[in-house]
Amino acid sequence: MKKKTIIRRVLTMIALGLLLSVTIIAPKTGVGAASTPDMTNGADNFYKSNKVTMKKVKFKNQYNMNVAGNLFIPKGLKKNTKNPAIIVGHPMGAVKEQSANLYATKMAERGFVTLSLDLSFWGESEGQPRNAVSPDIYAEDFSAAVDFLGTRPFVDRDRIGVLGICGSGSFAISAAKIDPRIKAIATVSMYDMGAANRNGLKHSQTLEQRKKILEEAAEQRYVEFTGGKTKYTSGTVHELNENSTAIEREFYDFYRTPRGEFTPKGTSPELTTHPTLTSNVKFMNFYPFEDIETISPRPMLFITGENAHSREFSEEAYKLAAEPKELYIVPGAGHVDLYDRVHLIPFDKLESFFKENLKKK
Repeated sequence: MKKKTIIRRVLTMIALGLLLSVTIIAPKTGVGAASTPDMTNGADNFYKSNKVTMKKVKFKNQYNMNVAGNLFIPKGLKKNTKNPAIIVGHPMGAVKEQSANLYATKMAERGFVTLSLDLSFWGESEGQPRNAVSPDIYAEDFSAAVDFLGTRPFVDRDRIGVLGICGSGSFAISAAKIDPRIKAIATVSMYDMGAANRNGLKHSQTLEQRKKILEEAAEQRYVEFTGGKTKYTSGTVHELNENSTAIEREFYDFYRTPRGEFTPKGTSPELTTHPTLTSNVKFMNFYPFEDIETISPRPMLFITGENAHSREFSEEAYKLAAEPKELYIVPGAGHVDLYDRVHLIPFDKLESFFKENLKKK
C-alpha cells in the first residue's frame, strides 16, 4: 500500500473523529443534505434571548494578540454588585457562534455573566496563520478571559468558572492547572485533543501510523517555507456519500447545514473547521490530563452523552481527577447532540454546579 494511502486511512480515525485528509478538496455545490438538517430535540444553535444583552468585546492575551468575545449580561443585573461569571469555549475548529454563544446565552438567562470567546487563530480573534493549532495559546486565551472578566466592576473575580465544549474542554483544563483564579471547571462532550491525535479514537492508531503523519507534516513544512501552498487537515467533510461514516454524518449535519454552519467574515466555507496540517501535529505534544489531580480542591464536572464517540475522554479525565469531581452521562445523547440540542443539554445541571461552586463565601 502506498505511503500516502496509509496516511489518509490513518487520519480518518483521529483528531475530531472526522474524515481527515492531507489536502482540502473544494466542496461541491448542491449537496442535498445541506437543506435538510436534523433539528430534532430542540436544536437551536443560533438561539437569541430577550432576557440578556450581548456586547462584542476584545481583550489582549499575554502574547499581545486580540481575543474576540461576546459578553452576555442578564437584564436587570445589579451592576453595583459583584456577580459570578462563566467563560465558554467553542468546539475545536469552530467559532463562538457555534455552540458557545448558545451556552453563554442560556447560562446568562440563569443569572450568570458569561463570555464566549474565539480562540486565537479562529473567528474574530487575531493570530496568523489562520486556523493554526497552538494548545498553549488556546489555554492562555482562557486566562486572558479571566483577566478581562476579573477587571469588570460587576464581576466578582473570586467567582469565575469555565465551561469548555469539545476541544475547549481540554484547553480549559490545561488553563485551570496553572491558573487558580478559575474556580470551577465544567466540560461538555470533551475531546482530549492530544490523545485523539496521538492515539486515535479507542486507541485505534499505532505508533508507526503516528510517525507517518508526523513525517508528512514535517515534509510539508519545507513546501510552505519555500512559498508553497498551505495544506489543511481534520475538520468536517464537505459532502456525504454512501461510504460516509456515522461520525462524519454527525458532524456534517451540524457544520455543513443551516443547523450550525457559520463562516466568519474574511474566510471561506472551504476552510471552516480545518486546522493547518503543519500545526495540527502540535497536538501530539499536548497532555491536558497530566497533573489534572492538582486542580483539586476546585470542582470539576464532566458531561458527556451516553452514545458519544468521545465519551472515553470524559471518563478518562474523571478517573484521573481528584475530588470533588462528577461524571454526568446524558441518556440517549451523542457527541454533537450536546452542541445545540437544548432538550438534551443538561442546563439545570450546569446551573446547579456553577451556583454551588461560584457562590459567595
